[in-house]
Amino acid sequence: MNKRYLYLAAGLIWGLPGVMITLKGIRAYCTMPSDELWWLLLITAGVLTGFFWMFGRIVNRYCGLIAQEPEQTTILHTCPLKGWILVVCMSCLGIVLKFVPCIPDEFIASFYSGL
Repeated sequence: MNKRYLYLAAGLIWGLPGVMITLKGIRAYCTMPSDELWWLLLITAGVLTGFFWMFGRIVNRYCGLIAQEPEQTTILHTCPLKGWILVVCMSCLGIVLKFVPCIPDEFIASFYSGL
């Protein structure tokens, strides 16, 4: 695989689940009464800010690692082993949260939209 496509692959690996989670959060917002939205949006902004800082550092680190790769490499080099473990853990946590019945819609709306 050409190294140029590793950036695209990394974007898809992180971007597609992000879009899916954001859409779930927006759908949860649609079920909320309008008088509660202002404070949920504040929580979402806080979550978004925290994840922006965390994932911004990760993106910079992974782009640097991809830049150091040879011109022809494999898709496994989009991130280091710790990154793949992070992807798997976050996916498993998302699946678990989906099936836990006691999680309120307010949490889903604010956390997923911020994520």
